[in-house]
Amino acid sequence: MELWFTEKQTPYLGLSCAVKGVLYSCRTAFQELAILETSQFGRMLVLDGMVQTTIFDEYIYHEMIAHVPLVTHPRPRQVLVIGGGDGGTVREVVKHQRVEKVTLVEIDREVVEASRRFLPELSSALDSPKVELICTDGLQYVKNKHAVYDVIIVDSTEPVGAAVGLFKKEFYADVYTALRDDGILVAQTESPFYNQQLLKSAYHNINSLFPRVHLYLANIPTYPSGLWSFTIGSKKYDPLNPLPPEERLTVNRYYTLGVHRASFSLPPFISRLLEA
Repeated sequence: MELWFTEKQTPYLGLSCAVKGVLYSCRTAFQELAILETSQFGRMLVLDGMVQTTIFDEYIYHEMIAHVPLVTHPRPRQVLVIGGGDGGTVREVVKHQRVEKVTLVEIDREVVEASRRFLPELSSALDSPKVELICTDGLQYVKNKHAVYDVIIVDSTEPVGAAVGLFKKEFYADVYTALRDDGILVAQTESPFYNQQLLKSAYHNINSLFPRVHLYLANIPTYPSGLWSFTIGSKKYDPLNPLPPEERLTVNRYYTLGVHRASFSLPPFISRLLEA
């Protein structure tokens, strides 16, 4: 008997893949969590029926959300990651020798524990001495923080449930205050095909606060439409002129300086969307 998992990426479109087995499943205090063994993508983390990451292509998302801001900032000593309990973004952040401390704020401890058990390729850096794990609501955590962080990475799920507030202007304003005078924010901002209103709203919310704001793209096969967006807001440094990365960052599977620069070159339909 064949077993298939389908993520409804829109009300009219789904991504289906054959499942070898369900490795883990539970209802946490916040969401339905499952780890699936799939034939096409390997192990897959699913929250509330939506694909969060897979062993097959996770490196693309995690390299692009982490290295773009960290190569833009010349001295990223203190980094905050909101969400991303699987550990993939933290794994990429700790590769930067200039980073002294990474604070990971994840609301759902079950995501962290399931990732430690079933996704060790992603969670391997969670035990680094540079990393502090805090299981709490990221929305509340950044409130009343003032000029603490050099870079804040919002590695959120889709805007469902507890993550809805992570796309609001009030949250971005708190992030702005929590950043130092030359700080940088980067957030994942969904598909430019299927989530245009959300992308535009998030971009303009960030643009209303930061003097330098850019959208950049990456191709991620398991995410809706395969084309994904990130929005970077910088108080000072220009992400279009990145610094040469440390030597240890030249062995990535996706990110390079060339990819960094090219990712900011937007198709006209996206540029027009942002200008509307």
